Amino acid sequence: MPDKPNVAQLEDFAYELRKKLLTLCGTYNGIVHIGGDLSVADIFTALFQYGLNVDPKDIGMPTRDRFVLSKGHAAVCMYITMAIRGFFDYDEIVRTYGKVGSAFGMHPCKVQLPGVECSTGSLGHGLAMATGMAMSAKQRKQEHRVYCLMGDGETCEGSVWEAAMTASSYGLGNLIAIIDRNCQLMTTMSEDLIKLEPYPDKWRSFGWNVVELDGHDMSELVAALDHLPDHGSNKPTALVCSTVKGKGVSFMERNIGWHAGSLSEEDMEKALAEIAAGRSVR
Repeated sequence: MPDKPNVAQLEDFAYELRKKLLTLCGTYNGIVHIGGDLSVADIFTALFQYGLNVDPKDIGMPTRDRFVLSKGHAAVCMYITMAIRGFFDYDEIVRTYGKVGSAFGMHPCKVQLPGVECSTGSLGHGLAMATGMAMSAKQRKQEHRVYCLMGDGETCEGSVWEAAMTASSYGLGNLIAIIDRNCQLMTTMSEDLIKLEPYPDKWRSFGWNVVELDGHDMSELVAALDHLPDHGSNKPTALVCSTVKGKGVSFMERNIGWHAGSLSEEDMEKALAEIAAGRSVR
């Protein structure tokens, strides 16, 4: 990607993403998984605007990096991020999101939407698919990376750790797992139900290179992407991103009730004002 944006520009992109997410949540006739969308907005921005080797004008280029959204319910955040990058038309997302026959469903579908690598939504499966893709690339001596974004809640599932063990065993240094560690599930805080801590150490014990960072600090996200091991290394990497569900909107942050929902006009205006105020103090 020529002329990569700097941190300040990336923060502007992330603000634009949040604004469009909240506007959709306030105008769509249905629910949006807004809490988890806001927790990954900075991560998505860093990936699609900076880190991933992708080209919206050539979505099938063989050398492109592959991206798997294991956390499939954050699909609209991915759609809007990709629209900002130039893949899709944002107005088309707003017009058709969630409707029967729409390419922009509540979970991503590669058949409906070219540019999406995997159809996802059943949690716990994304890392296994990404591991297979990374293994294939290594066997074919291809130099792209495979990125997989997961919610921390889905890492309760055994399939994730089977994939993690396999990736380490086969030395898949071209595989990057990104964990949205917001410490919330749909109906409770994660540590109240499933004890995941010491979380980063679990990945280390499976033979992964682990980077712990603030998933809302664009400087840290850029640094982590800049310092990934070479794709030919023999250790997969896990970026454990500490995040806040509902980030930037006071009445949503760490609020179980905002796993998914819709905004009234009054609440939408309040939410938009809060993210604008948060942007101005950066």
